[in-house]
Amino acid sequence: MKALVFTDRHFTVGSVDPRIYSGFIEHVGRAVYDGIYEPGHPTADADGFRKDVLELVRELKMPLTRYPGGNFVSGYNWKDGIGERSKRPVRPDPAWSAIEPNQVGVDEFVRWCASAESAPLMAVNLGIGTPKEAGELVEYCNFPGGTQWSETRRANGSAEPFRIKTWCLGNEMDGPWQIGAKPADEYGRTALEAAKIMKWIDPEIELVVCGSSSGDLPTFAAWDATVLEHTFDKVDYLSLHAYFGDVNNDLADYFASPDRMSDRIDELAATCDYVSAHKKSKKRINLAFDEWNIWFHSNSSSAQAKRWIVGRPILEELYTLADAVVVGGLLITLLRHADRVKIACLAQTVNVLAPIMTRPGGGTWKQTTYYPFYYTSRYGRGEVLRCAVSVPSQRCNNWPKPVEMLHSTVVWRREENEMVFFAMNRSLEEPMEFSLALQGFPVKEVIEAVEISGDPTAVNTEEHEAVVPKFRDPAEFMLSAGSVSGVLPPISWSMIRIRLNQ
Repeated sequence: MKALVFTDRHFTVGSVDPRIYSGFIEHVGRAVYDGIYEPGHPTADADGFRKDVLELVRELKMPLTRYPGGNFVSGYNWKDGIGERSKRPVRPDPAWSAIEPNQVGVDEFVRWCASAESAPLMAVNLGIGTPKEAGELVEYCNFPGGTQWSETRRANGSAEPFRIKTWCLGNEMDGPWQIGAKPADEYGRTALEAAKIMKWIDPEIELVVCGSSSGDLPTFAAWDATVLEHTFDKVDYLSLHAYFGDVNNDLADYFASPDRMSDRIDELAATCDYVSAHKKSKKRINLAFDEWNIWFHSNSSSAQAKRWIVGRPILEELYTLADAVVVGGLLITLLRHADRVKIACLAQTVNVLAPIMTRPGGGTWKQTTYYPFYYTSRYGRGEVLRCAVSVPSQRCNNWPKPVEMLHSTVVWRREENEMVFFAMNRSLEEPMEFSLALQGFPVKEVIEAVEISGDPTAVNTEEHEAVVPKFRDPAEFMLSAGSVSGVLPPISWSMIRIRLNQ
Protein backbone atom coordinates (compact mmCIF):
# COMPACT_ATOMS: atom_id res chain seq x y z
CA MET A 1 0.00 0.00 0.00
CA LYS A 2 1.31 3.43 -0.95
CA ALA A 3 0.51 6.97 0.19
CA LEU A 4 1.60 10.32 -1.22
CA VAL A 5 1.39 13.35 1.07
CA PHE A 6 1.87 16.84 -0.38
CA THR A 7 2.39 20.04 1.64
CA ASP A 8 3.41 23.58 0.77
CA ARG A 9 4.85 26.24 3.07
CA HIS A 10 2.32 28.78 1.79
CA PHE A 11 -0.77 26.77 2.80
CA THR A 12 -1.37 26.45 6.53
CA VAL A 13 -4.32 25.43 8.69
CA GLY A 14 -3.28 27.62 11.60
CA SER A 15 -1.00 27.89 14.59
CA VAL A 16 -1.29 25.28 17.30
CA ASP A 17 -2.62 26.63 20.58
CA PRO A 18 -0.59 24.70 23.20
CA ARG A 19 -3.74 24.45 25.32
CA ILE A 20 -4.95 21.58 23.12
CA TYR A 21 -2.58 19.44 25.22
CA SER A 22 -4.41 20.11 28.47
CA GLY A 23 -5.57 17.63 31.10
CA PHE A 24 -8.43 17.06 33.49
CA ILE A 25 -8.66 16.23 37.19
CA GLU A 26 -12.20 15.60 38.42
CA HIS A 27 -13.32 14.46 41.85
CA VAL A 28 -14.20 11.03 40.48
CA GLY A 29 -12.78 7.58 41.15
CA ARG A 30 -9.14 7.68 42.24
CA ALA A 31 -8.24 10.78 40.26
CA VAL A 32 -7.84 12.93 43.40
CA TYR A 33 -7.84 10.59 46.39
CA ASP A 34 -5.16 7.89 45.94
CA GLY A 35 -4.30 9.62 42.67
CA ILE A 36 -2.74 13.06 42.82
CA TYR A 37 -3.36 13.23 46.60
CA GLU A 38 -2.09 10.63 49.09
CA PRO A 39 -0.74 12.23 52.27
CA GLY A 40 0.78 9.02 53.61
CA HIS A 41 2.71 8.20 50.46
CA PRO A 42 6.54 8.22 50.70
CA THR A 43 6.73 10.89 47.98
CA ALA A 44 3.97 13.15 49.36
CA ASP A 45 4.73 16.85 49.65
CA ALA A 46 3.52 19.20 52.40
CA ASP A 47 0.06 19.39 50.79
CA GLY A 48 -0.22 15.59 50.48
CA PHE A 49 0.37 15.52 46.73
CA ARG A 50 2.42 12.68 45.26
CA LYS A 51 5.66 13.98 43.77
CA ASP A 52 6.08 10.89 41.59
CA VAL A 53 2.73 11.66 39.94
CA LEU A 54 3.65 15.31 39.54
CA GLU A 55 6.84 14.33 37.74
CA LEU A 56 4.93 12.30 35.16
CA VAL A 57 2.33 15.04 34.68
CA ARG A 58 5.05 17.63 34.10
CA GLU A 59 6.52 15.42 31.36
CA LEU A 60 3.24 15.68 29.44
CA LYS A 61 3.47 19.50 29.35
CA MET A 62 -0.23 20.18 29.97
CA PRO A 63 -0.82 23.97 29.87
CA LEU A 64 -4.24 23.73 31.57
CA THR A 65 -5.92 21.27 33.89
CA ARG A 66 -9.72 21.32 34.03
CA TYR A 67 -11.19 21.08 37.56
CA PRO A 68 -13.23 20.00 39.60
CA GLY A 69 -15.48 18.35 36.99
CA GLY A 70 -17.13 16.94 35.10
CA ASN A 71 -20.39 15.59 36.48
CA PHE A 72 -19.07 16.20 39.99
CA VAL A 73 -19.16 19.98 39.66
CA SER A 74 -22.93 20.15 39.12
CA GLY A 75 -23.56 19.09 42.72
CA TYR A 76 -20.49 20.69 44.30
CA ASN A 77 -20.30 23.66 46.66
CA TRP A 78 -16.78 25.08 46.32
CA LYS A 79 -17.05 26.58 49.81
CA ASP A 80 -16.95 23.04 51.26
CA GLY A 81 -13.32 22.78 50.09
CA ILE A 82 -11.77 25.87 51.68
CA GLY A 83 -10.51 26.68 55.15
CA GLU A 84 -9.10 24.38 57.79
CA ARG A 85 -9.15 20.82 56.50
CA SER A 86 -10.25 19.29 59.80
CA LYS A 87 -13.42 21.40 59.74
CA ARG A 88 -14.46 20.68 56.14
CA PRO A 89 -17.71 18.73 55.71
CA VAL A 90 -17.81 15.17 54.40
CA ARG A 91 -20.54 14.83 51.77
CA PRO A 92 -22.08 12.15 49.55
CA ASP A 93 -21.35 12.73 45.88
CA PRO A 94 -24.48 11.60 44.00
CA ALA A 95 -22.82 12.08 40.61
CA TRP A 96 -20.45 9.14 41.17
CA SER A 97 -21.99 7.37 44.22
CA ALA A 98 -18.91 8.15 46.32
CA ILE A 99 -17.97 9.99 49.51
CA GLU A 100 -16.29 13.39 49.11
CA PRO A 101 -14.11 14.32 52.14
CA ASN A 102 -13.23 17.77 50.74
CA GLN A 103 -9.57 17.45 51.68
CA VAL A 104 -8.63 18.89 48.29
CA GLY A 105 -10.29 22.14 47.24
CA VAL A 106 -9.59 25.29 45.29
CA ASP A 107 -6.50 26.41 47.22
CA GLU A 108 -4.85 23.00 47.18
CA PHE A 109 -5.59 22.46 43.51
CA VAL A 110 -4.10 25.81 42.54
CA ARG A 111 -0.92 24.82 44.37
CA TRP A 112 -0.95 21.41 42.67
CA CYS A 113 -1.21 23.11 39.27
CA ALA A 114 1.81 25.27 40.09
CA SER A 115 3.80 22.14 40.95
CA ALA A 116 2.53 20.40 37.79
CA GLU A 117 3.53 23.41 35.65
CA SER A 118 -0.07 23.72 34.55
CA ALA A 119 -2.82 26.29 35.14
CA PRO A 120 -6.38 25.76 36.38
CA LEU A 121 -9.28 25.63 33.92
CA MET A 122 -11.90 26.17 36.59
CA ALA A 123 -15.51 25.01 36.23
CA VAL A 124 -18.39 26.62 38.12
CA ASN A 125 -21.54 24.83 39.26
CA LEU A 126 -24.48 25.80 37.08
CA GLY A 127 -26.39 22.58 37.81
CA ILE A 128 -27.77 23.28 41.29
CA GLY A 129 -25.43 26.26 41.71
CA THR A 130 -26.32 29.86 40.96
CA PRO A 131 -24.77 32.73 39.00
CA LYS A 132 -24.22 34.49 42.34
CA GLU A 133 -22.15 31.56 43.66
CA ALA A 134 -20.16 31.47 40.42
CA GLY A 135 -19.34 35.14 40.85
CA GLU A 136 -18.28 34.53 44.46
CA LEU A 137 -15.83 31.87 43.30
CA VAL A 138 -14.27 34.33 40.84
CA GLU A 139 -14.11 36.85 43.67
CA TYR A 140 -12.38 34.30 45.93
CA CYS A 141 -9.86 33.35 43.25
CA ASN A 142 -9.14 36.57 41.38
CA PHE A 143 -10.15 39.64 43.39
CA PRO A 144 -7.10 41.31 44.99
CA GLY A 145 -8.60 41.98 48.42
CA GLY A 146 -10.93 44.07 50.53
CA THR A 147 -14.08 42.00 49.96
CA GLN A 148 -15.60 39.07 51.84
CA TRP A 149 -14.37 36.26 49.61
CA SER A 150 -11.03 37.78 48.62
CA GLU A 151 -10.25 38.36 52.30
CA THR A 152 -11.31 34.78 53.05
CA ARG A 153 -8.75 33.61 50.48
CA ARG A 154 -6.11 35.78 52.11
CA ALA A 155 -7.01 34.40 55.54
CA ASN A 156 -6.65 30.89 54.08
CA GLY A 157 -3.04 31.61 53.20
CA SER A 158 -3.06 33.08 49.67
CA ALA A 159 -2.36 36.80 49.88
CA GLU A 160 -2.09 37.17 46.11
CA PRO A 161 -5.03 36.40 43.81
CA PHE A 162 -4.85 33.20 41.76
CA ARG A 163 -5.59 35.07 38.50
CA ILE A 164 -7.34 32.10 36.94
CA LYS A 165 -7.84 33.05 33.31
CA THR A 166 -10.21 30.49 31.80
CA TRP A 167 -13.51 29.26 33.25
CA CYS A 168 -16.16 26.70 32.26
CA LEU A 169 -19.80 27.66 32.71
CA GLY A 170 -20.90 24.31 34.10
CA ASN A 171 -20.62 20.84 32.58
CA GLU A 172 -22.77 18.84 30.14
CA MET A 173 -25.93 20.68 31.11
CA ASP A 174 -27.85 19.05 28.23
CA GLY A 175 -27.29 15.52 29.62
CA PRO A 176 -30.15 13.84 31.52
CA TRP A 177 -27.47 12.20 33.73
CA GLN A 178 -26.34 15.64 34.92
CA ILE A 179 -27.34 17.02 38.33
CA GLY A 180 -29.53 20.03 37.57
CA ALA A 181 -29.74 19.35 33.81
CA LYS A 182 -31.52 22.09 31.92
CA PRO A 183 -33.14 22.66 28.54
CA ALA A 184 -31.16 24.92 26.24
CA ASP A 185 -33.15 28.10 26.89
CA GLU A 186 -32.94 27.74 30.66
CA TYR A 187 -29.24 26.95 30.63
CA GLY A 188 -28.52 29.72 28.13
CA ARG A 189 -30.21 32.30 30.35
CA THR A 190 -28.45 30.99 33.48
CA ALA A 191 -25.07 30.91 31.74
CA LEU A 192 -25.56 34.46 30.50
CA GLU A 193 -26.27 35.79 33.98
CA ALA A 194 -23.29 33.91 35.42
CA ALA A 195 -21.06 35.21 32.63
CA LYS A 196 -22.14 38.79 33.28
CA ILE A 197 -21.36 38.59 36.99
CA MET A 198 -18.09 36.74 36.50
CA LYS A 199 -16.78 39.17 33.88
CA TRP A 200 -17.92 42.19 35.87
CA ILE A 201 -15.83 40.92 38.79
CA ASP A 202 -12.86 40.16 36.54
CA PRO A 203 -13.08 41.54 32.97
CA GLU A 204 -9.86 39.71 32.02
CA ILE A 205 -11.26 36.18 32.24
CA GLU A 206 -12.43 34.12 29.26
CA LEU A 207 -15.41 31.77 29.33
CA VAL A 208 -16.31 28.37 27.91
CA VAL A 209 -20.04 27.75 27.53
CA CYS A 210 -21.44 24.20 27.53
CA GLY A 211 -22.12 22.74 24.13
CA SER A 212 -23.66 19.38 23.31
CA SER A 213 -22.18 16.63 25.45
CA SER A 214 -22.98 13.92 22.90
CA GLY A 215 -23.73 13.83 19.21
CA ASP A 216 -26.22 11.04 19.95
CA LEU A 217 -28.58 13.27 21.92
CA PRO A 218 -31.66 14.43 19.99
CA THR A 219 -30.88 18.05 20.88
CA PHE A 220 -27.37 17.95 19.30
CA ALA A 221 -26.40 21.18 17.51
CA ALA A 222 -29.83 22.79 18.11
CA TRP A 223 -28.87 22.98 21.78
CA ASP A 224 -25.62 24.71 20.89
CA ALA A 225 -27.29 27.24 18.63
CA THR A 226 -29.87 28.15 21.28
CA VAL A 227 -27.27 28.48 24.04
CA LEU A 228 -25.06 30.67 21.84
CA GLU A 229 -28.02 32.88 20.93
CA HIS A 230 -28.20 33.74 24.64
CA THR A 231 -24.50 33.93 25.50
CA PHE A 232 -22.75 34.91 22.25
CA ASP A 233 -21.61 38.35 23.38
CA LYS A 234 -20.17 37.13 26.71
CA VAL A 235 -18.43 33.83 25.94
CA ASP A 236 -15.25 32.95 24.07
CA TYR A 237 -15.50 29.20 23.45
CA LEU A 238 -18.11 26.49 22.97
CA SER A 239 -17.29 23.17 24.62
CA LEU A 240 -17.73 19.74 23.08
CA HIS A 241 -17.14 16.27 24.50
CA ALA A 242 -16.63 12.87 22.86
CA TYR A 243 -15.40 9.46 23.94
CA PHE A 244 -14.49 6.59 21.66
CA GLY A 245 -14.13 2.83 21.99
CA ASP A 246 -14.09 -0.51 20.20
CA VAL A 247 -17.62 -1.26 21.33
CA ASN A 248 -18.37 -3.49 18.32
CA ASN A 249 -15.16 -5.53 18.59
CA ASP A 250 -14.31 -4.27 15.11
CA LEU A 251 -10.81 -2.83 14.93
CA ALA A 252 -11.22 -1.33 11.45
CA ASP A 253 -14.33 0.51 12.63
CA TYR A 254 -12.56 1.61 15.82
CA PHE A 255 -9.76 3.12 13.76
CA ALA A 256 -12.33 5.43 12.15
CA SER A 257 -12.63 7.27 15.50
CA PRO A 258 -10.46 10.21 14.34
CA ASP A 259 -12.93 10.79 11.48
CA ARG A 260 -15.83 10.76 13.92
CA MET A 261 -14.04 13.39 16.01
CA SER A 262 -13.38 15.46 12.90
CA ASP A 263 -17.04 15.48 11.90
CA ARG A 264 -18.08 16.55 15.40
CA ILE A 265 -15.66 19.48 15.26
CA ASP A 266 -16.86 20.55 11.81
CA GLU A 267 -20.52 20.35 12.83
CA LEU A 268 -20.14 22.51 15.92
CA ALA A 269 -17.79 24.99 14.24
CA ALA A 270 -20.52 25.41 11.61
CA THR A 271 -23.08 25.94 14.39
CA CYS A 272 -20.91 28.68 15.91
CA ASP A 273 -20.61 30.35 12.52
CA TYR A 274 -24.36 30.10 11.95
CA VAL A 275 -25.05 32.02 15.17
CA SER A 276 -22.39 34.57 14.26
CA ALA A 277 -24.02 35.08 10.86
CA HIS A 278 -27.48 35.27 12.41
CA LYS A 279 -26.27 37.99 14.76
CA LYS A 280 -24.52 39.85 11.90
CA SER A 281 -21.34 39.66 13.97
CA LYS A 282 -17.67 39.40 13.01
CA LYS A 283 -16.91 37.66 16.31
CA ARG A 284 -15.69 34.07 16.00
CA ILE A 285 -16.49 31.53 18.68
CA ASN A 286 -13.80 28.86 18.83
CA LEU A 287 -14.03 25.39 20.33
CA ALA A 288 -12.88 23.87 23.60
CA PHE A 289 -12.82 20.08 23.24
CA ASP A 290 -12.52 19.85 27.00
CA GLU A 291 -13.32 16.13 27.32
CA TRP A 292 -12.00 13.51 24.93
CA ASN A 293 -10.49 10.04 25.30
CA ILE A 294 -11.03 6.30 24.95
CA TRP A 295 -13.72 4.92 27.27
CA PHE A 296 -15.21 1.44 27.04
CA HIS A 297 -13.00 -1.11 28.83
CA SER A 298 -14.04 -0.28 32.40
CA ASN A 299 -17.84 -0.12 32.16
CA SER A 300 -18.44 -3.55 33.71
CA SER A 301 -15.93 -3.23 36.55
CA SER A 302 -17.14 0.28 37.40
CA ALA A 303 -20.71 -0.95 37.79
CA GLN A 304 -19.52 -3.51 40.34
CA ALA A 305 -17.32 -1.14 42.38
CA LYS A 306 -18.31 -0.62 46.01
CA ARG A 307 -20.43 2.51 46.47
CA TRP A 308 -20.17 5.35 48.98
CA ILE A 309 -16.47 5.22 49.73
CA VAL A 310 -13.68 7.77 49.25
CA GLY A 311 -11.78 7.20 46.03
CA ARG A 312 -14.28 4.71 44.62
CA PRO A 313 -12.22 2.76 42.04
CA ILE A 314 -14.19 3.36 38.83
CA LEU A 315 -13.37 4.18 35.20
CA GLU A 316 -9.91 2.62 35.43
CA GLU A 317 -9.34 1.74 31.81
CA LEU A 318 -6.54 -0.72 30.97
CA TYR A 319 -5.42 0.67 27.63
CA THR A 320 -4.06 -1.45 24.79
CA LEU A 321 -1.65 -0.70 21.96
CA ALA A 322 -4.67 -0.28 19.68
CA ASP A 323 -6.00 2.38 22.07
CA ALA A 324 -2.65 4.20 21.92
CA VAL A 325 -2.79 4.21 18.11
CA VAL A 326 -6.31 5.67 18.23
CA VAL A 327 -5.30 8.33 20.79
CA GLY A 328 -2.44 9.28 18.45
CA GLY A 329 -4.96 9.53 15.62
CA LEU A 330 -7.30 11.71 17.70
CA LEU A 331 -4.40 14.06 18.46
CA ILE A 332 -3.75 14.28 14.71
CA THR A 333 -7.40 15.28 14.24
CA LEU A 334 -7.07 18.04 16.85
CA LEU A 335 -3.99 19.35 15.03
CA ARG A 336 -5.81 19.29 11.71
CA HIS A 337 -8.41 21.61 13.27
CA ALA A 338 -5.92 24.02 14.81
CA ASP A 339 -7.83 26.92 13.30
CA ARG A 340 -10.91 26.25 15.47
CA VAL A 341 -9.94 24.02 18.40
CA LYS A 342 -8.00 26.17 20.85
CA ILE A 343 -8.42 24.13 24.04
CA ALA A 344 -8.62 20.36 24.45
CA CYS A 345 -8.48 18.31 27.64
CA LEU A 346 -7.55 14.65 27.73
CA ALA A 347 -10.09 13.21 30.15
CA GLN A 348 -8.53 12.42 32.47
CA THR A 349 -4.95 12.64 33.73
CA VAL A 350 -4.52 10.18 36.63
CA ASN A 351 -6.19 6.78 37.26
CA VAL A 352 -9.55 7.69 35.67
CA LEU A 353 -9.47 7.09 31.89
CA ALA A 354 -5.86 8.10 32.32
CA PRO A 355 -2.38 7.85 30.84
CA ILE A 356 -0.92 7.73 34.38
CA MET A 357 -1.81 5.04 36.93
CA THR A 358 -0.92 4.75 40.61
CA ARG A 359 -0.94 2.10 43.32
CA PRO A 360 -1.82 3.34 46.83
CA GLY A 361 1.40 3.41 48.83
CA GLY A 362 3.30 2.17 45.79
CA GLY A 363 4.48 3.12 42.36
CA THR A 364 3.21 4.70 39.17
CA TRP A 365 3.21 3.49 35.61
CA LYS A 366 2.57 4.81 32.14
CA GLN A 367 -0.34 3.45 30.17
CA THR A 368 0.06 2.84 26.44
CA THR A 369 -1.71 6.13 25.68
CA TYR A 370 0.91 8.11 27.59
CA TYR A 371 3.36 7.90 24.72
CA PRO A 372 1.49 9.41 21.74
CA PHE A 373 0.34 12.24 24.02
CA TYR A 374 3.88 12.80 25.30
CA TYR A 375 5.43 13.09 21.83
CA THR A 376 2.62 15.10 20.26
CA SER A 377 2.54 17.54 23.18
CA ARG A 378 6.30 18.06 22.97
CA TYR A 379 6.71 18.29 19.20
CA GLY A 380 3.26 19.14 17.85
CA ARG A 381 3.63 22.87 18.50
CA GLY A 382 3.99 25.28 15.62
CA GLU A 383 2.03 25.78 12.40
CA VAL A 384 -0.09 23.00 10.94
CA LEU A 385 0.28 22.68 7.18
CA ARG A 386 -2.51 21.71 4.84
CA CYS A 387 -1.93 18.27 3.36
CA ALA A 388 -3.20 16.75 0.15
CA VAL A 389 -3.11 12.96 0.40
CA SER A 390 -3.39 10.23 -2.19
CA VAL A 391 -4.00 6.93 -0.39
CA PRO A 392 -6.41 3.97 -0.61
CA SER A 393 -9.60 4.06 1.44
CA GLN A 394 -11.86 1.40 2.90
CA ARG A 395 -15.44 1.14 4.10
CA CYS A 396 -16.26 0.32 7.72
CA ASN A 397 -19.30 -1.49 9.10
CA ASN A 398 -20.46 1.32 11.41
CA TRP A 399 -19.20 4.46 9.68
CA PRO A 400 -20.86 5.66 6.47
CA LYS A 401 -17.88 7.37 4.86
CA PRO A 402 -14.73 5.96 3.23
CA VAL A 403 -11.80 5.94 5.65
CA GLU A 404 -8.36 6.86 4.34
CA MET A 405 -5.83 4.27 5.41
CA LEU A 406 -3.30 6.97 6.29
CA HIS A 407 -4.37 9.60 8.81
CA SER A 408 -1.66 12.23 9.10
CA THR A 409 -0.63 15.83 9.54
CA VAL A 410 2.51 17.98 9.39
CA VAL A 411 3.60 20.63 11.91
CA TRP A 412 6.18 23.26 10.98
CA ARG A 413 8.30 24.27 13.96
CA ARG A 414 9.81 27.48 12.62
CA GLU A 415 12.09 28.35 15.51
CA GLU A 416 13.49 24.81 15.67
CA ASN A 417 13.84 24.70 11.85
CA GLU A 418 12.12 21.34 11.61
CA MET A 419 9.02 19.61 10.29
CA VAL A 420 7.19 16.96 12.28
CA PHE A 421 5.15 14.30 10.50
CA PHE A 422 2.50 12.53 12.60
CA ALA A 423 0.96 9.45 10.98
CA MET A 424 -1.49 6.67 11.78
CA ASN A 425 -1.51 3.62 9.52
CA ARG A 426 -5.02 2.26 9.89
CA SER A 427 -4.42 -0.89 7.88
CA LEU A 428 -4.74 -4.02 10.00
CA GLU A 429 -2.33 -6.02 7.85
CA GLU A 430 -0.43 -3.99 5.27
CA PRO A 431 2.60 -1.75 5.76
CA MET A 432 2.31 1.73 4.27
CA GLU A 433 4.93 3.05 1.87
CA PHE A 434 4.72 6.81 2.19
CA SER A 435 6.30 9.73 0.42
CA LEU A 436 6.05 13.12 2.12
CA ALA A 437 6.63 16.01 -0.29
CA LEU A 438 7.52 19.24 1.51
CA GLN A 439 7.15 21.92 -1.15
CA GLY A 440 9.37 24.88 -0.35
CA PHE A 441 11.22 23.12 2.48
CA PRO A 442 14.81 21.94 1.88
CA VAL A 443 15.18 18.64 3.73
CA LYS A 444 18.45 17.98 5.55
CA GLU A 445 17.96 14.87 7.71
CA VAL A 446 15.62 12.82 9.85
CA ILE A 447 16.34 13.76 13.47
CA GLU A 448 14.18 11.20 15.21
CA ALA A 449 11.57 8.58 14.32
CA VAL A 450 9.30 7.16 17.02
CA GLU A 451 6.70 4.46 16.50
CA ILE A 452 3.98 2.66 18.43
CA SER A 453 3.26 -0.68 16.76
CA GLY A 454 2.90 -4.40 17.46
CA ASP A 455 0.28 -6.60 19.11
CA PRO A 456 -2.92 -4.49 19.27
CA THR A 457 -3.99 -6.21 22.50
CA ALA A 458 -0.75 -5.54 24.44
CA VAL A 459 -1.11 -3.53 27.67
CA ASN A 460 1.14 -1.92 30.28
CA THR A 461 1.07 -2.76 33.98
CA GLU A 462 3.06 -1.70 37.01
CA GLU A 463 5.16 -4.84 36.65
CA HIS A 464 5.75 -4.72 32.89
CA GLU A 465 5.50 -2.15 30.11
CA ALA A 466 4.73 -4.20 27.02
CA VAL A 467 4.10 -1.09 24.92
CA VAL A 468 6.88 1.48 24.70
CA PRO A 469 8.07 3.70 21.86
CA LYS A 470 10.24 2.10 19.22
CA PHE A 471 13.05 4.33 18.01
CA ARG A 472 13.79 3.78 14.35
CA ASP A 473 17.14 4.33 12.67
CA PRO A 474 16.95 7.58 10.67
CA ALA A 475 18.87 5.76 7.91
CA GLU A 476 15.69 3.75 7.20
CA PHE A 477 14.19 6.82 5.52
CA MET A 478 15.04 8.03 2.04
CA LEU A 479 15.64 11.76 1.56
CA SER A 480 15.67 14.10 -1.40
CA ALA A 481 15.85 17.87 -1.63
CA GLY A 482 12.21 18.28 -0.64
CA SER A 483 10.82 14.90 0.39
CA VAL A 484 11.06 12.06 2.88
CA SER A 485 10.02 8.48 2.14
CA GLY A 486 9.69 5.40 4.31
CA VAL A 487 7.46 2.61 5.54
CA LEU A 488 4.88 2.64 8.34
CA PRO A 489 3.93 -0.76 9.80
CA PRO A 490 0.25 -1.78 10.05
CA ILE A 491 -1.69 -0.75 13.15
CA SER A 492 0.78 1.99 14.03
CA TRP A 493 1.20 5.57 15.11
CA SER A 494 4.43 7.36 14.22
CA MET A 495 6.22 10.67 14.71
CA ILE A 496 9.04 11.62 12.37
CA ARG A 497 11.06 14.78 13.00
CA ILE A 498 12.81 16.26 9.96
CA ARG A 499 15.55 18.89 10.15
CA LEU A 500 15.54 21.49 7.38
CA ASN A 501 18.43 23.24 5.71
CA GLN A 502 18.65 26.91 6.58
